[in-house]
Amino acid sequence: MGLATVYRVLTQFESAGLVIRHHFEGGHSVFELDDGKHHDHLVCIKCGQVVEFIDPVIEQRQEVIAKEKQFKMTDHALYIYGVCNRCQEV
Repeated sequence: MGLATVYRVLTQFESAGLVIRHHFEGGHSVFELDDGKHHDHLVCIKCGQVVEFIDPVIEQRQEVIAKEKQFKMTDHALYIYGVCNRCQEV
């Protein structure tokens, strides 16, 4: 199977709501299954490793900030860029 076919099918899955595409800096994209559970990401700027995390305090603060600014939040994404532990040792 060709790579173009894989990307075409992933795009179809994205349109159907089965997967989510995350666009990271540097043109790096990651597809992941949409299990309906929100999470955020840490992204290593050297090796591209992506680590998922959930933090209720961050979620709550985002809701409070949106409310303070009279903004109805419909969705959000948080990407924290840095250098992973493995790349720090190099």
